Amino acid sequence: MKTRIGILGLGGVGGYFGGLLAKAYFESDAIEIVFIARGETQKAISHDGLKIIADTTEMIVFPTLVSNNPDEIGKLDYLICATKTYDIETSFGSIKKCISATTIILPLYNGVDAVERIQTLFPENTVLQGCVYIVSMIESPGIIKKIGSYEKLFFGSKTAPISKLKELQSIFENADIESFLVENIEETVWEKFIFISALASATSYLNQNIGGILNNPENKAVYISLLNEITAVAVAKGLALPNDIVAQTIIKLEKSPQDNTSSMHRDLLAGHKTELNSLTKYVVNEGFKYGIATPVYKKIVEKLS
Repeated sequence: MKTRIGILGLGGVGGYFGGLLAKAYFESDAIEIVFIARGETQKAISHDGLKIIADTTEMIVFPTLVSNNPDEIGKLDYLICATKTYDIETSFGSIKKCISATTIILPLYNGVDAVERIQTLFPENTVLQGCVYIVSMIESPGIIKKIGSYEKLFFGSKTAPISKLKELQSIFENADIESFLVENIEETVWEKFIFISALASATSYLNQNIGGILNNPENKAVYISLLNEITAVAVAKGLALPNDIVAQTIIKLEKSPQDNTSSMHRDLLAGHKTELNSLTKYVVNEGFKYGIATPVYKKIVEKLS
C-alpha cells in the first residue's frame, strides 16, 4: 500500500512544501502526494502544474492528484494543512471523509490555536505540532513565489508514535525539505508565534513593512512592546522560552528582507479577510486568562476589528 499524503491549503506554505513533496515523489511506487484544491487553483494546477518561482530558479511540479472531491481523494495517511486559520473548521469539514482514525495531521498555520481546534474536530486522531519559517506567497492561482533562501520546517509531538514521526521526517528529508523533528515542539511553535504575531500586528497597525518598523524609533518601540507583552503571556502559560527571546526575535527580523511585510498586512491591504483573531486577539484573550496586561495588543485589536 502506498503512503498517501494530502496537502490542504496551497498558499505560500502549503504550495511551497507541497510542491517539493510532489517533485520528489512524482510517479513514486511508495508515496502519493494529493493536492486538495478547488476553483481557479485546482484548474490551473490540473492544466499547467504548480509553478514555484524562487530567487534564481523556477520549477513546475505535478501531484499524483489535485481534487476537492473526497470520494476521489480517498483516505489519507498524513494530512499537512496550511490554510488560513479562519478556514480551519470549514476546510476540514469538506474533507472529513478522507480522514480515518489513523490519519496523522500536521498543521502548519501562523497561530498556535490550531492543534486544539483540530483535536476538537477529530478527538481520536494524532495531531502533531508544527511551524515553518519561510517568505513565500501566492503570485496567482497555481503559482507560488518564494523570496530569499531561508526555509525551515519544525514538527514534533509528545504523544505520537516515534516510528510515525521518523517516517514523516524521512519523507521530508528525501524531498530536500529542511525539516527538524524536535522534542520541545511547543516552545519552538511559540517562538515562531512570538515572531509572527508581533510582526503581523505591528505591520498591520502601523501600515509599514519590516524596514518601516525597524528604521523608525516610534514604530520599533510599538513592535518591542508587542514582543514584551506576548512573551509575558507565554511565560505565564509555563513555556520554557530562552531568556533573551525578545532580542533573538529582533535579530531574526533584522535578517528578514526589509521590503517584505506580514501576510496579515498583505491581506489587509488587499481588502481580504485577515487572521486578526488567531494572531492578535488570541494574545489578548490568553493575557486576560492568565492575568497579563496586553494594552498594545488590545489597542491593535480595537483598531483593526
